[in-house]
Amino acid sequence: MTSKTSSQPLFLRAQGVIPGGVNSPVRAFGSVGGTPYFVSHAKGSHIWDTEGNRYIDYVMSYGPLILGHAHPAVVDAVTEAAQGGTSYGAPTEREVLLAEELCEAIPGMEMVRLVSSGTEATMTAVRLARGATGRDIVVKFAGCYHGHADFLLAAGGSGVANQGLSGCDGVPINAVADTIVAPYNEVPELDERVAAVIIEPVAANMGLVAPEPDFLSQLRAACDKAGALLIFDEVITGFRLCRGGAAEWFGVQPDLWCFGKVIGGGLPVGAFGGKRAIMEYLAPLGGVYQAGTLSGNPLATAAGLATLGELDAKAYETLTDITTQLAQTITQTFTEEGIAAVLPQVSSLLGLFFCDTQPKSFAEADGAAQNGLYPPFFHAMLEEGIALAPGPYEILFPSLAHTQEDIAQTADAARQAARSIKATTS
Repeated sequence: MTSKTSSQPLFLRAQGVIPGGVNSPVRAFGSVGGTPYFVSHAKGSHIWDTEGNRYIDYVMSYGPLILGHAHPAVVDAVTEAAQGGTSYGAPTEREVLLAEELCEAIPGMEMVRLVSSGTEATMTAVRLARGATGRDIVVKFAGCYHGHADFLLAAGGSGVANQGLSGCDGVPINAVADTIVAPYNEVPELDERVAAVIIEPVAANMGLVAPEPDFLSQLRAACDKAGALLIFDEVITGFRLCRGGAAEWFGVQPDLWCFGKVIGGGLPVGAFGGKRAIMEYLAPLGGVYQAGTLSGNPLATAAGLATLGELDAKAYETLTDITTQLAQTITQTFTEEGIAAVLPQVSSLLGLFFCDTQPKSFAEADGAAQNGLYPPFFHAMLEEGIALAPGPYEILFPSLAHTQEDIAQTADAARQAARSIKATTS
């Protein structure tokens, strides 16, 4: 159980010097209400706030901490790297090693460029697609979030949806004039104007919405017919579904991939990659410019290599088992308590919707997210020592550090939370 102490004084201080008191909007608890907790430290499956409260964490920095917080292999790798310097503005061997690791793991990816965030990866992948095809139009899907580049904020999920926004102030109309938004799980009509189609192969920024059977393969065929490039945004799914990501999991290869989160082991990093013929359009070989002083920095590459080094077949089997047990246990609890909810699962990704059937599109996911049940559930779970993401469009990220005891405690908390919801809504 958590105590009744609050991070309100620290949140008030933060609001005086940081817009909204946070450096990423969802952290402000705007869509769930209340005061955000401030983390002091973390270990394994747990985080502690500045008031000393301990929580079982299912946010896990929104995915990258697949090994758990402060994993010894990652801490040791970062410590050793930091002792040799934190940034050089020059190439390092670890950049080459990480790039080789990524290309070896992902079926069909031949070259990769490291950047510092998922937003940079998606933004530059689209630029590269436009440069390689000589076309301007980009197609994205409603509810998929691809970072905060202007032209990709149209109908975005996750952070955008959590703020109740359909787009973003400050983004001029002409910035999204060449962006077409299609419904997820429906193959759009493409023509010779389309440079690229970008998609989360498993939509994980509108809750968790899996692709319908053959959707990705049909999208691949539509891109081939129109001469458009297919971009998989695997910032969340990369190295989460399996070692080879969505291309291995679904048997569909895109033309370009975008990565983040896991490949940096919790440090800021991103990457985009593809076939050699496409990647060679990038400067300094080609005319598509991209640069970053901290790209491939020694701390992030060290953490990434350490993380990927732990992810063998056994690790994925264990992680999937943990996620399945968590999903089944919570589902059984909700059933016993008479709460209508579904917990869609794809490998180690787990969603939660308070509705009767699993959503297949953003419109359906949005309906479930807007029914008002997630905020009281979130706070009831937090009161019981379980930290979920503070927004109904996010998902749960179990890690290899989560134990049977954690799962049992989470189920007990879910039972109390379900009873609390019933008491307040009846």
